[in-house]
This record gives sequence, structure tokens and C-alpha cells, in this order.
Amino acid sequence: MNTFETIYEVVKQIPCGKVATYGQVASLAGNARLARVVGYALHANPDPEHIPCYRVVNRFGEVSEAFAFGGGNRQVELLRAEGVEFGEDGRVKMEKYQWSRRVL
Repeated sequence: MNTFETIYEVVKQIPCGKVATYGQVASLAGNARLARVVGYALHANPDPEHIPCYRVVNRFGEVSEAFAFGGGNRQVELLRAEGVEFGEDGRVKMEKYQWSRRVL
């Protein structure tokens, strides 16, 4: 399995109503230094219907303005549709919505 495929397998595990950070996905995929590669992989997502790349945000809970499938506003819409809440600052409330799976 190549790096992108490994990243996609991790992203598929993020539950509805939760988010993960790029760094968290990179760690779970086997290399914490690959956070930027996670971004590249998600931008090239071959199957957005089954790989919920919109559930990945930066470490501050900010959505991507370059979200590959409709920009930041679309990412916000998709997350809100799953019940994810945003603070006054426009960031995901990470303490409540960050996926708790960690690297073992």
C-alpha cells in the first residue's frame, strides 16, 4: 500500500461528527512528519464519497480555504451537516469534536 492509500484508510476511519488534524492523520498513517503530504493526498482524493477528506482540519481547527471539493465554505457546510460546531472564531471546537484515536 502506498502512502496516499494509507492516508485514505486512516481518513475513512474518522467517525461522522468528528474531525482529525493533518498531523494526527500523518501519525496514524505511520509518519508524523507527513502532515503536508496528507494535504496533498486529500487534495487528490479519488473517491470523496467514501473518503471524507472534509473531516480533516488543521491543528487549530481551521478548515482549508483550498478544500478540493468546493472551498472552505463547502467544508464547513459538510461538517455542520454532521453536527460539528464552530466557535465565534470560525474554528472547529476541537476539544469537543476532535477524534480521540491516537497512535499507540
